[in-house]
Formats: sequence, C-alpha cells, structure tokens
Amino acid sequence: MAKILTKREDIRQWAAARAGNPMLMETPDGAGSRTLLQLTFGQYELNTDGNEGPDRIGGFQLVSWDEWFDALDANNLAVRVSDDPSGGNEAEFEFVQRD
Repeated sequence: MAKILTKREDIRQWAAARAGNPMLMETPDGAGSRTLLQLTFGQYELNTDGNEGPDRIGGFQLVSWDEWFDALDANNLAVRVSDDPSGGNEAEFEFVQRD
C-alpha cells in the first residue's frame, strides 16, 4: 500500500526516520530554469566524524527543509510513500501532483 504525504511535518518526519535530507537542482528549461527535487538518504553519516562529503550529489545540492518545501509547493507536488514496513525499500518514494 502507498500513502500520499502533503503536510510538511509528515514529510519531514518520514524522511528523518530514514536519515533523509532534502536536495534541489536547478536545470535549464528553455529560456529559464526549473527546480528538480530529490531526497538523499544516509548523507548525515557521510558528513560525520571529520568525513565531510560534498554537499552536491550528482548535480543536486543539499538545502534546508524550508527551501525544499517551498520548491515542493511551487511545483504543486506531494510525496507518495510505501506504508508497508515488511516490503521493499522503506526509503522508496515518488513525487506526485497534488489533488
């Protein structure tokens, strides 16, 4: 089963429970640009104990939750997650249009 998260605190709690961090990337889009959203998991562990990893992963940059949520709202998106703790990757998610 899947559930759709739209509330900021619900999304943040779901991600935090899986060591998730928000990321954004600006990409060219015709004459302007558009913002791509992503979540990365385990980045905190990569940046601890003097092992400061890059804040950019594959072109994405780690950002604050407020900045990420502003982009989520601007794109009218929600996050669909699995609520089945027994199956698959518990960090699986996808962005979907809000109703």
